[in-house]
Amino acid sequence: MSSTSFRDFYNDDNNVSPAERARIEFEVELIGKLIEVRETKGLTQGQLAEAAGLKQSAVARLEKMKVTPQIDTLFKLLTPMGYKLAIVPREEAL
Repeated sequence: MSSTSFRDFYNDDNNVSPAERARIEFEVELIGKLIEVRETKGLTQGQLAEAAGLKQSAVARLEKMKVTPQIDTLFKLLTPMGYKLAIVPREEAL
């Protein structure tokens, strides 16, 4: 009996399309960076939520990737931490 690892399943285009994989990886990287910035600034989820005009539970859901962040929510979260979104070239060529 052959077993398939999650990595094998995830990287198989028949299971997860390259476009969906790219979207997932982008979201993971984005949320990871948001958490990193919040922690570097020494902010709790509650403190960031208050500064952004959101509920702490909204920040928690976003950080747990239970919701997809909307642009306006990202703007609200990044602004009080002194950050902004930017479009930059990827390292690999398309």
